[in-house]
Amino acid sequence: MIVKNESVKSEPLGGSVGRKILARGGSLMMVEVTFEKGGIGAVHTHPHEQISYIHSGSFEFESDGGKEIVRVGDAVYLPANVPHGVVALEDSIIVDIFSPQREDFLK
Repeated sequence: MIVKNESVKSEPLGGSVGRKILARGGSLMMVEVTFEKGGIGAVHTHPHEQISYIHSGSFEFESDGGKEIVRVGDAVYLPANVPHGVVALEDSIIVDIFSPQREDFLK
């Protein structure tokens, strides 16, 4: 499966944040999330494992109560049910990979 980024419509999530489901199959899903500076991904949990890759920009990343700055090229692994969230420090893109797929994103 090949997915051309320009062929996927961004879903506005509010608060200067948009999401594109780029690829999914089997138990995996890859999602691109675009943030304008100051955009917030509120602290939340979910029963999926997650790996996040900072494609551009930078974020204040909060995980399990701790905070750290992540920048282009950094990656984060999150086990299931760990509280996490981000604040974009500049216009930024994060790529999230989930297992299993986020069925809640497919409504």
